Amino acid sequence: MILAERYHDISCGHRVVGHEGKCRFLHGHNYRIHFTVAADQLDEVGRVLDFSVIKTALCQWLEEHFDHKFLIWEKDELLPQLQEVSGESLVIVPFNPTAENIAQYLVEHIGPQQLKEYPVRLVSCKVEETAKCSAIYSL
Repeated sequence: MILAERYHDISCGHRVVGHEGKCRFLHGHNYRIHFTVAADQLDEVGRVLDFSVIKTALCQWLEEHFDHKFLIWEKDELLPQLQEVSGESLVIVPFNPTAENIAQYLVEHIGPQQLKEYPVRLVSCKVEETAKCSAIYSL
């Protein structure tokens, strides 16, 4: 297996339902999200996948769906109130939006959808909430 990685930075809000500390409140991060793509063999040029394809398929998806948005779990008790005031900036997700769950969602759901035309797979995603704190999900 051969790997290629590209990262992308976005700004995004969330809250973590059930958190014991400050993360239970509405807040945001300047996330750095690393995508690791794998192939069984290199293409005829000698690449896993051109980095511009990773940018177009995965980084652009982040820009369109998560950047400058607020992620809220579909089971969050604040959902009805936030829907009244948020407009297009609210993104309802099927998971409590921890860094771990975001990484897993990107690998298991978004990667296969966005890379289906290419002979590669998204095998890992690292979600950095800060320079000191990150979560990684790998297949």
